[in-house]
Amino acid sequence: MKVSSKGEYALRALILLGNHPGKVIGIQEIAEKTLVSIHYLEQLLLQLKKLGYVTSKRGAKGGYILQMNAETINIGEVIRQLEGPLSPMGCASITKYEPCALEEGCQLKPLWTLVRDTIAYVLERTTLEDLLQNRVTKLEGDASVAIKRDA
Repeated sequence: MKVSSKGEYALRALILLGNHPGKVIGIQEIAEKTLVSIHYLEQLLLQLKKLGYVTSKRGAKGGYILQMNAETINIGEVIRQLEGPLSPMGCASITKYEPCALEEGCQLKPLWTLVRDTIAYVLERTTLEDLLQNRVTKLEGDASVAIKRDA
């Protein structure tokens, strides 16, 4: 799985909007703060609007505002909706499985499945609120990634 600029830039926009809850932010400001061209940003924000993550306001003081609560925006869901499957290979994909002539007895498929499951594990457990609160961290002395939330 490779997150393209589409996924990264969409997350940048969601983070910016999430850092200013309830505030309408103009596309020019979003473009400047996320380093994304207005033209590309318009396309991404339209997709995010269709998916229900943001809403827009027209007029001189128009722009975009986060429509959903940051705690309910699941990063794995956002990436899947914008980028497609999380699997690095079609033979390991759950949602877009692609058969391979070498699949039977393949010694690589378990690796691709583990990679898919690990990516899904992290992304599905991460919300926009986790990103806004800097709760994504690598555990000390461990190769795992965790979301630190207060109990």
